Amino acid sequence: MGEKTRGRLLLGTQGFSFPDWVGPFYPDGTPRNRFLEEYAQRFPIVEIDSTFYGVPRANTIQGWRERTPQNFQFVAKFPKLITHEKKLDRARGDAEAFVGTMQALGDKLAVLILQFAYDFTPDLFDRLDQFLGDLPEGPRYAVEVRNRAWLTPDLGEMLSNHNAAMVLQDLHYMPKLDWLTADFTVIRWLGRRKDIEQFDRIQIDRTKELEVWADRVRVFLEQGADVFGFFNNHYAGHSPESVRQFAAMLGVELKEFLEGEEPSKQFRLEG
Repeated sequence: MGEKTRGRLLLGTQGFSFPDWVGPFYPDGTPRNRFLEEYAQRFPIVEIDSTFYGVPRANTIQGWRERTPQNFQFVAKFPKLITHEKKLDRARGDAEAFVGTMQALGDKLAVLILQFAYDFTPDLFDRLDQFLGDLPEGPRYAVEVRNRAWLTPDLGEMLSNHNAAMVLQDLHYMPKLDWLTADFTVIRWLGRRKDIEQFDRIQIDRTKELEVWADRVRVFLEQGADVFGFFNNHYAGHSPESVRQFAAMLGVELKEFLEGEEPSKQFRLEG
């Protein structure tokens, strides 16, 4: 057997449509309808939040695809109708429709996330297991739970059986896990809403936390897992700068992603 391939690392933000970013991140005077194009010149991937509120129109998906470079990637959440309202019950048709719509992104679709609320509890274990098994083949899927009672080896085994990633969170009331349940992982740096009101600059020093995460990410990449990481504005105040800070810790040049470098050239990991 040959040498194991190092995983790919793609870093971005949760959302891109923030007027506070005009000036600090987007050029002065950038109109809202140009935010995505400007974002995609700087970072290789974005997490779309709007899909949580409903399935996007086909022309919206087409626009995302056409307005971004060839190597750009999207990650999106399943609609809350499926995860929060129906809690997966009789939601297979809804899920197939959503996945089918999102697949219009083609190879720009990286991961689809099932994010659950606190009231999605482990008594629904079998429902989640069945649901993951019924999802259309093609996209990568990840699961994010907000109830600690889920965090048992049984969940890890179930996710591994489906090659579904456990979303790793930096969230004040959840443990910071290092689980790897698939050949990729998703990390979401969230913070607390009440801590940050404006998104134009870093307001909380997260260096120590990010150094711990950087060590974990190095291990994941060495193990051959792809890592998709997304920062929220509420984590430190200005998520684009959090992305840059974390990339610098890992010795990654974000510009190389946009130019389509091979993975072997993308990482100069230390240690």
